[in-house]
Amino acid sequence: MAKLIVSIDGVVIREVELTKERTSIGRRPYNDVVIDNLAVSGEHAALIHSGRDYVAEDLNSTNGSYLNGKALKKERLNNGDMVEIGKYKIKFVGDEPAAAKYDATMIMRPGAAVSPSPAAPAGSASIRVISGNAAGRDVVLTKVVTTIGKPGIAVAAITKRVNGYVVAHVDGEGKTLLNGAPIGADPVLLKSGDALELAGTQMQFHME
Repeated sequence: MAKLIVSIDGVVIREVELTKERTSIGRRPYNDVVIDNLAVSGEHAALIHSGRDYVAEDLNSTNGSYLNGKALKKERLNNGDMVEIGKYKIKFVGDEPAAAKYDATMIMRPGAAVSPSPAAPAGSASIRVISGNAAGRDVVLTKVVTTIGKPGIAVAAITKRVNGYVVAHVDGEGKTLLNGAPIGADPVLLKSGDALELAGTQMQFHME
C-alpha cells in the first residue's frame, strides 16, 4: 500500500498509509497528516488518489509546498518523490519496500502520557514512564524510530543505530531534557539509566 514517510532533519517522525481518496496535510487537527508547526498552513496540501495515480496539490498555502525542490501546484507523484513543507520532508512511497520498516509513532496526548505501539515484541531497550498517568509502564523499543511527546509542546525521536540508541528534539517550542539538560536537533547517544523529560512527563531509558 502506498504511504507517506514524514521526517525532519533526517529523523523519521511518522508514517501514514494512503487509504483514502483524498489525504489532507496541514496544521489543523482535522487533517489526515497533522504537522503542528507555525510555518504550515491550517490546510496546506493534499494528496488525491485517482485510479493508480497519486496527485499532490498545494492548497494555496501561505509558505508554499515543494516537490523535489521545485514549487508545487499540482503534480502527479512518482515513487520516491519528496514533498517539502516548511522544514518537513514527506516522502511518497508507491510500494512497500521490504527493508523500510519504522516503528509506529508514540504520542503523549492529554490524559495519556505514552501510547505504545500494540503487541510490541521484546527488545534490547525500553523506556520506563516515571510520572503521569502512565507511570510504571515500560515501552519496548523494537524498531528503528520511536517518537514521543505532545504535539505543539515537545516531540522527541529515539532512533536505533548500529552503535546504540540516540535521542533528538524534533518539534515543539518546549524543551527535551536529558539528565536535566536541554538537547536540540542533533542526536545524542543514550546510556542505560539516562533520564528523559518532555511535555511534563519523566521517563528513564533502559538497555539490556
